[in-house]
Amino acid sequence: MNQPIGVLFMAYGGPDGLEDIPGYLADIRAGRTTSSALVDEITRNYRLIGGASPLLRLTKGAVEATMRRLAERTQRGRFRAYLGMRHWAPWIEETVGRMVDDGIERAVSLVMAPHYSTLSVAKYQKKVTVGLEMYRGAIEFEHVSSYHNAPGLILALAERVRVGMERWSVADRSSVHVVFSAHSLPTRIMRMGDPYDAQLKETAHRVAAKVWLPLSQWSWSYQSAGRSPEPWLGPQLKDHIAALAKKGVRNVVSVPIGFVSDHVEILYDIDIEAQAVARACGVRLERPPSLNSDPLFIGTLAGVVLSAARYAGWIAA
Repeated sequence: MNQPIGVLFMAYGGPDGLEDIPGYLADIRAGRTTSSALVDEITRNYRLIGGASPLLRLTKGAVEATMRRLAERTQRGRFRAYLGMRHWAPWIEETVGRMVDDGIERAVSLVMAPHYSTLSVAKYQKKVTVGLEMYRGAIEFEHVSSYHNAPGLILALAERVRVGMERWSVADRSSVHVVFSAHSLPTRIMRMGDPYDAQLKETAHRVAAKVWLPLSQWSWSYQSAGRSPEPWLGPQLKDHIAALAKKGVRNVVSVPIGFVSDHVEILYDIDIEAQAVARACGVRLERPPSLNSDPLFIGTLAGVVLSAARYAGWIAA
C-alpha cells in the first residue's frame, strides 16, 4: 500500500473545563492583558452552556464521519486523520509533530471553517508551518483555504433554513425573516482586500437562492465581536435583531453560516444572549441545529479532501 496521505483537520479549540478559561483566554489574547472581569464574564458564559466547550468532542465526531466517508470512496487506509486545535489541546503544532513521527510525507490541511481570512484560516496554516519548524518535518501540505461555495455545504445550510422555517405554520412562513451570521473580524480586513466578507455574502446568497428566499425575507449580520478597541464588522446580531423588531419583524430564524459546530459562539452568543434580546423586543427567535456531523456536510468535507489530494496529484482523478 502507498504511504498514507495525512488529513489534518483544524478547529478553534475551547476549554475542557472552567479552570482552563484563564489559560485559554491568555492564548487567544496573545500577550494582551486579560482583566479579572473578563475572565469572570467568560467563565459565567461557559458555566451557562455546561461548564466546557463541546467543540473538541463534536469535531472528533465530524472527523470520524469524514474518514468513514473517505474509506467508502477510496482504498481503505489511503488517508490517515489528525486533529489539531488553534487555541487549546490538542495543539496544531504538536499534532504536526505526531504526523512527522508517523512518517507522513504528504498531507491535506482543512480548517473547520468554510470561509478564508488572513486573520483566521491563514493563522491556522501558519501554525502548521511553525509545527514543521519545531519538529524539523518535511511534510508536503496541500492547504484547503476555503470551501464556502461547495454544493454540499450550500445544500446542508439550505436544509437548516428549511428546518427553521418549518417551526412556523405554512400560513405564517411568509412573515419569517432569516438572519445569516458569522464571526465578526476587525474592519481593517476590508482595506486589506481580504475575501472573508465577500465569501460569506456569496454563501448567504446561494443558500437563500436554494430555498427561494426573496431579498426582503433575509439579511446579514455579524456576531461575537472580539474585545479590542478597533472597530469590528457589523451589524452585530443583537443590534440587528433589535433593528428588525423596530421594523415590525416578529419572527426570526438565525442561521450562523460561518460556524459548523456547536460551541460558545452558538450556545451562548445566540441561544442565550441574542435570544434574550429577541424576547425583550417581542421577537420569536429560532435556531435550527448546527451542522456538526450532518451527512451533507460530512460528504462535503470528504469531497474537499479528495479534490485537494487530486489537485496535488497524489491520487488519480
